[in-house]
Amino acid sequence: MSSPSPRPSWNAPFDGDLSGELELALRLADAADAVSMARFDAPDLDVQTKADASYVTEADLATERAIRGILADERASDGIFGEEFGTSGDAARQWIIDPIDGTANYLKGIPMWTTLIALAIDGVPRVGVASQPALGRRWWAATGLGAWTNTPAGPPRRLSVSTVSDVAASSASFQSIAQWDEAGHTDALLRLSRAVWRDRGYGDTWPYMLLAEGRLEFVAEFGVKEYDIAALVPIIREAGGTFTDFAGAESVSSRSSLATNGILHESFLSLLHSPA
Repeated sequence: MSSPSPRPSWNAPFDGDLSGELELALRLADAADAVSMARFDAPDLDVQTKADASYVTEADLATERAIRGILADERASDGIFGEEFGTSGDAARQWIIDPIDGTANYLKGIPMWTTLIALAIDGVPRVGVASQPALGRRWWAATGLGAWTNTPAGPPRRLSVSTVSDVAASSASFQSIAQWDEAGHTDALLRLSRAVWRDRGYGDTWPYMLLAEGRLEFVAEFGVKEYDIAALVPIIREAGGTFTDFAGAESVSSRSSLATNGILHESFLSLLHSPA
């Protein structure tokens, strides 16, 4: 039996036309936003606790069902990997979905939550949409088509990461101290906080989008699943940044993430992994 073919590098040339897939991903986000916003901050929102002690609401389930329904009609041969209903179909072309990233915020009526939709082809995230309807914000990208965001009453704006080239002048987002402590990287977090100009725990999807907009230079977290970060990869990369796991590998399945403006990626890796 032959060994499986290695996944292509995220930097491997890709000459496919993804405009139709991006258009579909944006329509999926429109449908998802309509469902999630209909129940946002509802006093009678149904909330359950999953086996892993995380929360799931009726809106998480309904939003993922809405996305899956459209994909069943328009991309029936594609695979799907969703947070709430698992994996189905062929993984060579796989839609990776987090219907509500930030469920804890959603159920508390805090508007910082996001629907994440990605298309991975041969394991490489190629299309990504991050939609925050409670804030009226959305970001999207596809390989070769750039990264974009909406603007109030204006045309979409193309995204570009910052050109900051000195760690001491950079801004970092680290999710939470508890998360880094649980992963055994408290010392690395302290080194990071002492080395950068500014550090904050903005949380979940938003700091990655701030990085793509050129407002941060570093975002990293632990305990993330594929559906938490796959949609973010093409947005960061098409904005000119670099996205890896905490060890520097191209992976969305390593349960860690590290995104930078690219210029400082190796410097941050060296800082984080230097001897204590």
